[in-house]
Amino acid sequence: MVNSQVSAAPPAPRWCAGCGGKIAERFLLFSMERYWHTRCLKCSCCQAQLGDIGSSCYSKGGMILCRSDYIRLFGHSGACSACGQSIPANEMVMRAQGNVYHLKCFSCATCRNRLMPGDRFHYMDGTVFCEHDRPGAALLSGHLPRLQRSPVLTDQKVC
Repeated sequence: MVNSQVSAAPPAPRWCAGCGGKIAERFLLFSMERYWHTRCLKCSCCQAQLGDIGSSCYSKGGMILCRSDYIRLFGHSGACSACGQSIPANEMVMRAQGNVYHLKCFSCATCRNRLMPGDRFHYMDGTVFCEHDRPGAALLSGHLPRLQRSPVLTDQKVC
């Protein structure tokens, strides 16, 4: 009788998504479809290490977040600047000059027509006007921002 041992081939080297260095630890930390050193998996906002056992890790808008920062940034997004009602975190919104609106609420203050992505508009003192109803051509600087449909937070870091 011949005893044989099957030895597994050595595992392929893994590279940390945070620092790019080789991971030599015995156990691998795998999160968001990538491998990490424990010290490298950090919250994009507060830099808290998220690689510890029991830590929660969230990802949205290109950011890696701890639970507190995720809730702060993507929990309830606050109130619509037009109607004052709460905006759920998963709802698409319109943004203008730092204010957030329900899609249905982003409309011209004069004619009440709803503005759509790509429409030109004028924003004055917290009030939205369509291009046709803008308050006086003299107020127009010749450049109107393009309306964009976006989630509550863009892919920018907003910590």
